[in-house]
Amino acid sequence: MRVSLLLALLQLAGCAVNPATGESNFVMMSEQQELDLGQRYNQQILKENPRYADEQLQAYVQRVGERVAKNSHRNQLTYQFTVVDSPDINAFALPGGYIYIHRGLLAYLSSEAELAAVLGHEVGHVTARHSVQQQSQSTAWGLLGQAVAIGTGVGAAADITGALGNAFVRGYGRDMELEADGLGAQYLARSGYDPQAMIEVVKVLKNQEDFARDQAAERGDAQPAGGYHGVFDTHPDNDRRLQQVVGPARALATGQQEVNREAFLKRLEGLPFGESADTGMRRGQRFYHGGLNFTLAFPQGWNLLNRPDALIGHSADQQAFVALTLEDNPQNLPPLELLRQRVGGQRLVAGVELQQAGLKGYSAVIAGNAAKRVAIIQHGAQVYLFVAAVRGRASLESYDEQFLSVINSFRPMTGAERKEVKPLRLHMVKVKPGQTLEALANNSKLPGDAVKALRLLNNLYPSGQPRAGDWLKVVR
Repeated sequence: MRVSLLLALLQLAGCAVNPATGESNFVMMSEQQELDLGQRYNQQILKENPRYADEQLQAYVQRVGERVAKNSHRNQLTYQFTVVDSPDINAFALPGGYIYIHRGLLAYLSSEAELAAVLGHEVGHVTARHSVQQQSQSTAWGLLGQAVAIGTGVGAAADITGALGNAFVRGYGRDMELEADGLGAQYLARSGYDPQAMIEVVKVLKNQEDFARDQAAERGDAQPAGGYHGVFDTHPDNDRRLQQVVGPARALATGQQEVNREAFLKRLEGLPFGESADTGMRRGQRFYHGGLNFTLAFPQGWNLLNRPDALIGHSADQQAFVALTLEDNPQNLPPLELLRQRVGGQRLVAGVELQQAGLKGYSAVIAGNAAKRVAIIQHGAQVYLFVAAVRGRASLESYDEQFLSVINSFRPMTGAERKEVKPLRLHMVKVKPGQTLEALANNSKLPGDAVKALRLLNNLYPSGQPRAGDWLKVVR
């Protein structure tokens, strides 16, 4: 009875007409609440995702995005488009019109129309209120679980319905992604861009998945998960559902449908490819961060994960980890006092002062069954916290020498390192008659199989060849 009443109330209070599709959707959030939510999330995202420091490129992406957004179903919103300084192949939208595209994805696009397609797809998520639907469904499942627990006296019921809710709303799912494709294609056509660019972008993303799968197979690794857009079982040209949602947009096209390939490629000239100095780069076993002016080394065979909030190194067997984070020190505490504050009431043993490359710090072990090596190092106005731990049956003693080697390797970069450690960058070349991709790859600094990587970069994967007169992206 309680559940039936709750569902009836939710249905009455949570039905709204979707501004993009005209369908009735279950939502539990007003538009003002959506805008407030987006603004709060945006402040957090900006802290965690560094803005790419090229204001001309930022302004260009904003202009293209606004051109598409003003032809959308919610053109009254104020849209903000931001290029993130990250090599990841990604783009995403927050509620209310905050849209991000990583420079890693920009590098693989080939025209302004394709850029407009990515931004239009994300605008489609905003206009269809996909994140609002997702949040509302999650909230409803949580309330349903509470009602079942109250009505039956069985607390486990809340856990069951919560699990169902999480499974139901995990990711946008292919239906919402396809809906965003269709809406984005409409916005492209209304904005004067060729809606076929939406198909081309999906090809780029599908090629990324195929390339990752092929590389994994060559290494004998497990198959990687799909990309940010969702998995397509067939090539985009042959995907029936994708063609069905993009096809109608072609009827909206009037006059010249712009692609603007060369103008877009010129905007990419000099764009960092892969890691950048400002966010950190790996060279061999040493990591360099030009923006924060530090470097440190990891043991041979260790892997690195460079995230906006932490640098994480781990052994090949993933039994040992070292995490480095940038910490606040508003009280200007000395390293030992700050370390004690950070570990709370946990007992520190085997403490030792650090003096390296003119930097002061303190290192100790947190005692206990799950012992950890911790350290604080002051570097100018910045304070860095190291936390090193083991998992499984490994012991701290078996890895502590390696942990200490990482901590002790931390120092400022030298002047020579700041000059020499530079990111790879994109450059545009015009293909000469008879020139092949293999010949161009000989002068490329792309890691691994440079020919395949160059094909992927230019949307020619797996076996395409450029034509004389084409502009191609190369990496130097």
